[in-house]
Amino acid sequence: MIQTAIPFLFMRGGTSRGPYLNRADLPENREVLADVLVAMVGSGHLLNIDGLGGGNAVTTKVAMLSRSEDDWADVDYFFAQVSVDDRTVDFKPTCGNILSGVGPAAIEMGLIPADGAQTTVNIRAVNTGARVVATVRTPDGQVRYDGDAAIDGVPGTAAPVNLQFMDTIGGATGAFLPTGNLIDTFDGVDVTCMDVAMPMVIAKAESFGLTGYESSEALNENVEFFEAMEAVRIKAGEAMGITEVAKSVTPKFGLLAPAQEGGTVATRYFMPWKTHPTMAVTGAQCLASCVLTPGTVADGIAARSNDRPATLTLEHASGQIDVLVDYELTSEGIDLRSAGLVRTARLLARGDVFIPGSVWTP
Repeated sequence: MIQTAIPFLFMRGGTSRGPYLNRADLPENREVLADVLVAMVGSGHLLNIDGLGGGNAVTTKVAMLSRSEDDWADVDYFFAQVSVDDRTVDFKPTCGNILSGVGPAAIEMGLIPADGAQTTVNIRAVNTGARVVATVRTPDGQVRYDGDAAIDGVPGTAAPVNLQFMDTIGGATGAFLPTGNLIDTFDGVDVTCMDVAMPMVIAKAESFGLTGYESSEALNENVEFFEAMEAVRIKAGEAMGITEVAKSVTPKFGLLAPAQEGGTVATRYFMPWKTHPTMAVTGAQCLASCVLTPGTVADGIAARSNDRPATLTLEHASGQIDVLVDYELTSEGIDLRSAGLVRTARLLARGDVFIPGSVWTP
């Protein structure tokens, strides 16, 4: 069988991992590109045994990078969520964890040069239009991966990658509150539909008879809960103006409960058909915004900070994540100026990934 070789970096970004590719090395046609990514990841098998995927949605993600023609940005970051088992690709969302590796990958690919002990990379998230500033450690002109920064969900420590997110409101739906309401009710469940970094449907855990402290494994085994949640997600997504919700990973779903480990609030995040083992960077920003906005389902669950900026600590299934939010309250909710997070990334492998030539030959 003739195969097509595609250069790639294989990286962990935050609590996700996958191939990082130069967009110039891939087909322009979106349908052909989807076929290429399905073959690359091995979608269609629960273990992705014939590809680079790892049998979980956090390990079937793809980043495609290119030099940006935007006046502000250095790099364009185009994201794809490849399914584990049904050979589909969703180009609607973005991923903040995978974005953690975009700065290092862009330098490794030669898309931008290292600049001193720290290199600032201005990134445009193509899928949502968000602007992100990444600060990468680059002593001696090379990306530094070892360091003392720890993030829950990843063993050990590594060099920090500082991320500052801007222009994240309404990236997918065009509105902070896509339904126009702080609270909507679907199937008897009160939810807040919000679009900050990621369109989400957010509810209280108790609305589904849950504590909000269940492990990701226990939640994944709760078929009754997932059926009820998916029914609410589909109706809420349609009310948010999102098309083909049943086939899309957006909107994502989140649950809130009172903090149990000294944080601001306890959270669980869904991808949406499996429980995220930790927390999505984009989801963290949306959940934090929900907590900061008066009148949402978060009222009475979390103590609302009056600090500007405010640090919110979200407890998740594997630990905690801090979000530094610079915002102002408005008559419509909040004006989110930026959200900052610290992540880590590591280059795992580089070389060529091979796909069947029958899928695509340049």
